[in-house]
Amino acid sequence: MTAQGSAGPPSEDLARLAGLHGVATSYSPSPDRTVAASATAVTLALAALGVDASTPEAVRAALAAREQELSERLLPPTVVVWSGGTSPALAALPAGTRLRVETEQGESRGSLEELPPGVHRLTATAPDGRGAEAHLVVAPPRLPTPTARSYGLLVQLYSLLSQRSWGMGDLGDLAELAAWAGRALGAGFVQVNPLHAAVPGAPTDPSPYRPSSRRFPDPVHLRVEDVPEYAYVEDPERLRAPAARAAELRASVLHKGALIDRDAVWELKRRALELIREVELGPGRRAAYADFLAEQGEALEDHATWCALAEVHGSDWSRWPAALRDPRSAGTARARGELMDRVDFHCRLAWLTDTQLSEAQRAAREAGMPIGIVHDLAVGVHPQGADAWAQQEYFAAGMSVGAPPDAFNARGQDWGLPPWRPDRLAESGYAPYRRLLRALFRYAGALRIDHVMGLFRLWWVPQGRPPTEGTYVRYDAEAMLAILVLEASRAGAIVIGEDLGTVEPGVREKLRERGVLGTSVLWFERDWEGDGRPLPPESWRADCLATATTHDLPSTAARLTGEHVELRHRLDLLTRPLEQERAEAAADAGEWLALLSRLGLLHGTGGGQGGSEEEAQIQAVHRFLLRTPARMVGVWLPDTVGDRRPQNLPGTWDQYPNWRLPVADAEGRAVTLEELARSPRLHALLDVVRTARRE
Repeated sequence: MTAQGSAGPPSEDLARLAGLHGVATSYSPSPDRTVAASATAVTLALAALGVDASTPEAVRAALAAREQELSERLLPPTVVVWSGGTSPALAALPAGTRLRVETEQGESRGSLEELPPGVHRLTATAPDGRGAEAHLVVAPPRLPTPTARSYGLLVQLYSLLSQRSWGMGDLGDLAELAAWAGRALGAGFVQVNPLHAAVPGAPTDPSPYRPSSRRFPDPVHLRVEDVPEYAYVEDPERLRAPAARAAELRASVLHKGALIDRDAVWELKRRALELIREVELGPGRRAAYADFLAEQGEALEDHATWCALAEVHGSDWSRWPAALRDPRSAGTARARGELMDRVDFHCRLAWLTDTQLSEAQRAAREAGMPIGIVHDLAVGVHPQGADAWAQQEYFAAGMSVGAPPDAFNARGQDWGLPPWRPDRLAESGYAPYRRLLRALFRYAGALRIDHVMGLFRLWWVPQGRPPTEGTYVRYDAEAMLAILVLEASRAGAIVIGEDLGTVEPGVREKLRERGVLGTSVLWFERDWEGDGRPLPPESWRADCLATATTHDLPSTAARLTGEHVELRHRLDLLTRPLEQERAEAAADAGEWLALLSRLGLLHGTGGGQGGSEEEAQIQAVHRFLLRTPARMVGVWLPDTVGDRRPQNLPGTWDQYPNWRLPVADAEGRAVTLEELARSPRLHALLDVVRTARRE
């Protein structure tokens, strides 16, 4: 039987070959258990890396070639030096090797001393005449951390409607929220969901975590009236129809219980933006647009070209005419020329959205926020989207990112996102990763990285196979972290890693060493290595963002009342008897409430008008979070008004309206930004938070 056809463990030769390419042959779902990856999974992962391991003969040939390559090379493709430190790769060079560095700044250096931070070009010449070139990443030793402890609001932007929204929350609402929260509430940040460009469809996938592009934002978030040219449309009457329809969409969500309809919102905004584009830009605005085009270069042209081609041929580029599937083909160049007007339209949208994102961050900082807007970086991109088309050489063909089976999901997970190839990233000096981070840090005071463990390794699932038949593939975590620290330091931004769930030993320690904050959620913070009881506040880590919940979890009110169990029961999602689930949820909440009471944090009713026991409990939860040493404390905005519904219910598709719900009160009534600002319940909770923070 060939290696590819084997469901058993890899042979000794295949295991050695896999190890030399960073492909794992086993994984540990728990400290006391190791599971072997199948030879099939390992073989297919190697194939996605361009390594033929389909037969024993091919394995031996590939192994010999790899061993020879590693023994003969002077340097790996990318070398990392932390400022003030040394590099094992450089220390291993033969004595007498001459080095020369061409810096990012255009200087030529004959030594590595006092190099500026950046990604430079390193040339090495050994005494025996062998030579090598490599990318040299010089990064500060660690990221900046918050200078003072702060609290902030967490919200899914689409869910935050104001009386000016066109049916979903927009960047004008974000700027307004930040200005109010900073000035009136003393908040230090506002964290939002990924605002990456979505893949258009019928309907569009509403998940912000499967974007078309992570580098460019989605213009559906634009506040149309805030585009300067809006006021100068030649015939304003033409704008009345989309504006009137937008008012109807907003009213249906706010007053009639309708779901957020992203596609309907975008159709109205697209019509309005096309009218606005007819207005000639003033000289200053035109110069700013030209600067944006020059700065973004080929990446923006690729993105806008994909958008224009998708309008003609549909959003799945794998079904386009063959000549258009290659972004560098002559056919694509011709099509770009023929569609230049639409290409320019999409370039213009990227510029307008970038501008409003920057304005939101400026509003936050002007309101006194030390951090401002915390943006979210999704773990990957949609296989049919713009990034997957434009950067094909960097993605592993035939693979998808997911998670192995564990105690929470015996079947594993397939997220439908193509992984980056670690070898191609290293060969390029991590160019696409650098460009992505630089683009996001343009308008972010901090960046949350979803599934930050992906900087170290990702679970690769072969297409057409279940997640159980995947395996881990390693990335150069030292290089990934160095690029992250470099770009964040240049922007003066903080980084938060979403490190929930099963985390490989040593990962959290390495992230903390480089200044990456973790994520700690109240309900998961237990003494798992001891008695399993809730972790007292003094035992929490300091280098984290501490929260009561997230977008993927029940709201605090739902958790305390057990409503999350009832919801899963109604949707037939429970795997155990209802009474058992209820009892376990009640016991979990009861343990936490008992701890809050023992600590003297549970103060009667909730205060404010109509304060209730539930409000008092939610306030106590947040007093607890402020008693931990966490550098940042996040308040889930729906918690401030008693919302019962999660924004996303993992494991569901059409059973639940994921990513389409507005912020609502305890009765499920949608609440506008203006109503939030007047809410006694919100002010009572945030008064508690501010008081606890000062204490």
